Amino acid sequence: ARYFKEQDIDEFRECFYLFARSGQINNLDELTVIMRSLGLSPTIQELVSYLKQKNGKMSFADFLDIMHQHSSVENLPDEVIAAFKAADPQNKGTISAKQLRNLLQNWGEGLSVREVDNIFREANVNNNSTVRYADFVKIACAPVPDYY
Repeated sequence: ARYFKEQDIDEFRECFYLFARSGQINNLDELTVIMRSLGLSPTIQELVSYLKQKNGKMSFADFLDIMHQHSSVENLPDEVIAAFKAADPQNKGTISAKQLRNLLQNWGEGLSVREVDNIFREANVNNNSTVRYADFVKIACAPVPDYY
């Protein structure tokens, strides 16, 4: 618990007890759903390893340990930047705003036009500009301020 803010622990607890109704995680499916519901993307191998570390059952205190362990492994901004670099054969470090809008709206879960407009406004991107994707990712992956 010392690794997280109280607000984060409350969110973890709520999700934990929503899916682990017995008060503990007893199988891989429960752990998978809980961690992914909290926005993490552990691999199956990582999930199996975490359950094995806790002998196949996990209390909430054990789960907090695993969350701390996994948060040091998973670095979303670096992973997103690596994906942009993979699609940047000339290694320019930039993407057109038009291409970025298309990616955000049509890949994965797909954001709405309004959501992309809000992100662009926050990142100070106009529709005709070129975006340094490393800078954009830092802004897009920053924690949401409390005033939203």
